[in-house]
Amino acid sequence: MEFSGGGTGGGVTLSEMYQSARRLLLSARDGVARVERLASAPTSSSYSSSTPFVGGGAAGVPAVAEEVRKEVAQIQTLCAQMDRLWRSIPNKGQRDLWKRKVEQLSEEVDSLKETLDRHSLRQQKRILEAKERAELFERANGESSHVLRIFDDEAQAMQSARSSSRMLEEAYETGVAILHKYADQRDRLKSAQRKALDILNTVGLSNSVLKLIERRHRVDKWIAYAGMVITIVVMIVFWRLTH
Repeated sequence: MEFSGGGTGGGVTLSEMYQSARRLLLSARDGVARVERLASAPTSSSYSSSTPFVGGGAAGVPAVAEEVRKEVAQIQTLCAQMDRLWRSIPNKGQRDLWKRKVEQLSEEVDSLKETLDRHSLRQQKRILEAKERAELFERANGESSHVLRIFDDEAQAMQSARSSSRMLEEAYETGVAILHKYADQRDRLKSAQRKALDILNTVGLSNSVLKLIERRHRVDKWIAYAGMVITIVVMIVFWRLTH
């Protein structure tokens, strides 16, 4: 499929955009799996076994989750662009095929985003629970201040990741709105073009009819003049014959 869209920066084809989105989707899936592995990784700590602590592998979760969210946002942007492009395909069979492909890709990336969001909520819940345990432990003895700092740093990192996610989602929604606006403007321009062509055709037909009427009027005028001349000649001839 070599259909290309005019606003994709240099004639990128629909197939190329789809392949790029699929590669990003595979990378995002790997990222989600990596997030889950890091979150469940055991912790090596110098604290005693009675010290409440969250898995040390979770320290790298916010950075990996942030990368995955960026890839998800890129895929959603590509899906919005492809959704605009497949609607312009003239062949119905190809149009239906690309519609199914783009819809399936959108469903997959939405499911992946929901999985990542659920994981983020679970991770935040675990951090808060562990922080509460650490606070209880600190009240029992004053040796867990370092653990609390670790929890605070991780909670701040998770909050930063969620803030970045919201910003990416807002940027995605803005991009989709702009693409829809461009599509609406293109449809309005096409409609105006068709109306202009109809008006031009109507004006052209009216001019042809006016020219035909003027030509007929001139012919009728000459016929009338000729009739008057013939009548006068006949009257003169008749008058001479009778006198």
